[in-house]
Amino acid sequence: MEYYLDAFKNYANFKGRARRKAYWMFVLFNIIASIVIGAVGGILGLEFLGMVYALVMLVPGLAYGVRRLHDTSRSGWWMLLALIPIIGAIVLLVFFVLDSTEDNDFGPNPKAGEA
Repeated sequence: MEYYLDAFKNYANFKGRARRKAYWMFVLFNIIASIVIGAVGGILGLEFLGMVYALVMLVPGLAYGVRRLHDTSRSGWWMLLALIPIIGAIVLLVFFVLDSTEDNDFGPNPKAGEA
């Protein structure tokens, strides 16, 4: 849950690096929250709640994605691949599952502090 809350603490921070575990835990909690909000909105007849949640999570999700790309030594501009249907999503998925690289232009390796 701390990774999900970190997204709000650094909601517009496009600098630095995000570890693979942090990114995927954020994605997991984001999916769970989306399902819960969608279900509650459907039961209460407030279907727009899902859209409001998606808008709220747009910037934090982009920021986390950019920081994850930085962790694999790629520029945040690679996020534009998401605009290409299917192929862009597959390429980004591959980049997001790659392991961290050593120290790079975006900062020190976040795994180094845990060793």
